Amino acid sequence: MTAFKLAFRNLIGAGLRTWLNVGVLAFILILIIMHFGMLNGWNRQAVTDMIAWEIGGGQIWQENYDPYDPFTLEDSHAPIPNSMQGEIEKGNLAPVLITQATIYPEGRMQSILLKGINTVQQVSELPTADLAGDYTEIPAIIGTIMARNARLNVGDLVTVRWRDVDGTFDADEAVIVGIFKADVPAVTAGQMWIPIDRLREMTQMPGEATILIADQEYTWYGSEEGWVLRDHDFLLKEMRDMIRMKTIGGSFLYVILMLLAMLAVFDTQVLSIFRRQKEIGTYMAMGMTRSQIVRLFTVEGAMHSILAVVLGAIPGIPFLIWLSNKGWAMPVDSEGFGMAIAERIYPAYSVGLVLTVMLIIVITTTIVSFLPSRKISKMNPTEAIKGKLQ
Repeated sequence: MTAFKLAFRNLIGAGLRTWLNVGVLAFILILIIMHFGMLNGWNRQAVTDMIAWEIGGGQIWQENYDPYDPFTLEDSHAPIPNSMQGEIEKGNLAPVLITQATIYPEGRMQSILLKGINTVQQVSELPTADLAGDYTEIPAIIGTIMARNARLNVGDLVTVRWRDVDGTFDADEAVIVGIFKADVPAVTAGQMWIPIDRLREMTQMPGEATILIADQEYTWYGSEEGWVLRDHDFLLKEMRDMIRMKTIGGSFLYVILMLLAMLAVFDTQVLSIFRRQKEIGTYMAMGMTRSQIVRLFTVEGAMHSILAVVLGAIPGIPFLIWLSNKGWAMPVDSEGFGMAIAERIYPAYSVGLVLTVMLIIVITTTIVSFLPSRKISKMNPTEAIKGKLQ
């Protein structure tokens, strides 16, 4: 306790030099917590949106289906097994049939994915109820990305061309009955959603599907030949890998900032020891052991981080709370990044995150403060009182 009191008095007596170091450490502390809170918030929102709009409780794929290989779509369809028909009727599964198509908005040609889905499904947030009704043309809903790129609005007619199961081309008019906003490009970019019965009729694939989206409460215990279960771990892997890469990339920046801050603390300790040789000699003459003096200067340096935590909490707590409520606005075109990114990301802080960052700064500062303090153990008390460092 005496060491803490004496160290605190010495720090306050150092004046501006102390507060500059403390201010830098406090700024870095707030910045790191904010950054990782943003990544946690992005991860949480992205996972929530992808579950709500795209993957539900998981997906059951036709064994040939590969979302990254459009050439597999010709073979990525099969009749739905009888064991799943009952779950579809209960609303636990939503079949989706996918095929390639081409649209011609305003005379332009654009390749898309034509996706058929039940109009009464409740597994996804897709507004498929808009597709219900008696339409002469093909009723279709599209996302805002698709609407912007194709310059389509509700009520517009657009020519759609597709190939049936035998490879024969056909075409018809589709009417846009709804445009929805989603933060998941996998359901909005370059795709058009229509009733699955209509698409089955168009492609001559009665009773077939490419994937089945499961309800979040649904559990698939069986295994059907030709169908593969894809759970959250598989479907969210790409998103989580991206967040992990962003976390690692951001860590390099903060390591550099931490090194600069630690360099300032190290220089402060070296200068302090050099200028306070007589004081150190006096401590030795009064009976303090070298280890006690080293401990005193180490505590003194480490208290930079403790003061930084206290000082950073004054503006940091209200700022981080305000940011978590207000959110961080993303660029307008962030929906075109190809990943689930909301228009506004709300940071998510945890006690573990805050304590971990604080602990890292305190431990690092303590180590950096101890390194120059070891020189005290080699000092001669007589020479130290004279102000001559050996």
